[in-house]
Amino acid sequence: MSTDFFPATEASRHAGFAGNRLDRCATRRDDQGWIAEQAAHPDCRYVLFVEDSAVMQMDGETPVSPLMTRTQAKRLGAKPDTLVFLGTDEGRPRFAAATALDADSLAQLGRYAPVSLRGLAMQDRMSAHDLGLLAEGKSLAFWHFRHRFCANCGSPTMLAAGGWRRECATCGAHHFPRTDPVVIMLVTDGERCLLGRQARFAPGMYSALAGFLEPGETIEDAVRREVAEEAGLTVGAVGYYASQPWPFPSTLMIGCFAEALTTAITVDEDELEDCRWFGRDEAQAMLDGVHPKGLSAPRPLALAHTLLERFLSEPA
Repeated sequence: MSTDFFPATEASRHAGFAGNRLDRCATRRDDQGWIAEQAAHPDCRYVLFVEDSAVMQMDGETPVSPLMTRTQAKRLGAKPDTLVFLGTDEGRPRFAAATALDADSLAQLGRYAPVSLRGLAMQDRMSAHDLGLLAEGKSLAFWHFRHRFCANCGSPTMLAAGGWRRECATCGAHHFPRTDPVVIMLVTDGERCLLGRQARFAPGMYSALAGFLEPGETIEDAVRREVAEEAGLTVGAVGYYASQPWPFPSTLMIGCFAEALTTAITVDEDELEDCRWFGRDEAQAMLDGVHPKGLSAPRPLALAHTLLERFLSEPA
């Protein structure tokens, strides 16, 4: 897919895992002969997964590339029944598969190791395109692992359409990959923004509030409900800003700004360890890593960073 269609100013382009430029060739997925040709193409490359981690070619302790040749993929235990067609990169086919090998077995082969996607993104050593490709592959691999049996009748399902569908031979049901929408919102009150922290966060780190969008809800209503539940605030105007594929396991982060109508915080202690208002100067210090008390904000990998950066770039 040509990058000419994507404006450089599009905010979603700057979020982690959002750089995927594959042509997904959706109209060719049901052509089994064509999919087989792509898998046998000399320029075809594979990305492999061990549970939640991508198999990487290593240079010592440094991950170098996730792309494997067909010979490498076979040597690394790629399971044929998990092979998923991801798309083409300027005509070069890309597939994903789970591997039957574990971390110890990979280590015995020498220059390969499983590396978490979060770790790869944090190291900032890979191109945005390759990170996006891995996010697509991991999300699909996880979905296939969780949907080996039909939700309609319980029978085993089979991979179809190049991995973009599973079919039940018993009842004929078709099952398709799913992405769960999550709203993430930066609530503002003039020159202040609302940030909270969960107990699992790194010490001192605060982030934008977030939560799953529920059935029958608009994005705006989900933002209002989540803010009311977690912080006890009433929110008025809600505006969409950017989105981000988040492969943990397979969600779409929908980034919004929300205008606070009330400011007294009541923290839901089941969800948050703390929640508070931050002025521009303090939030900027957190983003820059120079807060006097060691408080911090999410790194550029996260959509929360994109939202906070946008808020701080606006004229005071």
